[in-house]
Amino acid sequence: MSLPKLARLPSARLLTSVLPHHQLLLPPLSPLTIPCRTKIQRDYRRPGQPIENKYPLNFNFSKGIEGIKKHFTLMKDEFFGRWVGPEGKPLIEHILEQNLVIWEFRGPESLEQWTVSSDQEIGGQSEAHLKMGRNDNTCFLHGKLSSTIPRDGETRYSGYCNMRSKTPKASFDRKKHYDWSSFNTLHLRVRGDGRPWMINIATETYFSHQKDDIYNYFLYTRGGPYWQEVKIPFSKFFLSHRGRIQDSQHAIWLDKVNTIGFTLGDKADGHFQLEVDFVAVSKDYAHTEEFAYEMYERNPKRERIE
Repeated sequence: MSLPKLARLPSARLLTSVLPHHQLLLPPLSPLTIPCRTKIQRDYRRPGQPIENKYPLNFNFSKGIEGIKKHFTLMKDEFFGRWVGPEGKPLIEHILEQNLVIWEFRGPESLEQWTVSSDQEIGGQSEAHLKMGRNDNTCFLHGKLSSTIPRDGETRYSGYCNMRSKTPKASFDRKKHYDWSSFNTLHLRVRGDGRPWMINIATETYFSHQKDDIYNYFLYTRGGPYWQEVKIPFSKFFLSHRGRIQDSQHAIWLDKVNTIGFTLGDKADGHFQLEVDFVAVSKDYAHTEEFAYEMYERNPKRERIE
């Protein structure tokens, strides 16, 4: 039961007299505003489609035994590999190493480390296919790009194809990271058709709302029958979130790299092709740049005038 109006007046007058020039110690009535990147973000699901059960229960005793043997073998390799040195290499070899090939396509089994996607996941019409090149020594990505927008009443942009490496797994399906902190340059040997591509590097994040943070840089192919070797310093990569370049930039975290990918989305409808020989990292001692983009202080310090 609420108090009468006259009974509430003395307490209000007393509070305003004690704190005449300060705000009342009451909680704010306006709703709290949450930044866009901190909202809970889920995967895209087309309107009208049912929610998929990504983890169905499937019990199989024989596959369980095979999985246990596989994971214990991986755990044994990890345990004894650390006695030798980083990644099972001698320590002196790891220190003096200047070039390291991460992905090399020398057989159909090397394609199992990559996955291909396109805007067909959101109802688009682009196509992307991955196969081995001639003599099974290269990776050949080809398809057709279409910027036709799906008629679902929600999607506004379409037209992309992507090839991305799978996240490496350790024993018992633990996430494994690539440590490229000893290198400063990305080294590629590719042969394209003249289209511009985007190179995407995803690293491990601390918070769940940062799972779509990706470091990007451009890859310009010349076209023609000749191969080109591309060297891109890691200091050139900039941070983006779901395709939007962020105002707060920082250098890429090279000690916990998860995946690398190649994305085509130049809005030029038609066929495309990209052939990749290897993806490597190298140490260029002539490159001393730490970060290529200027950073400004949000609250600059004022200098004292004497």
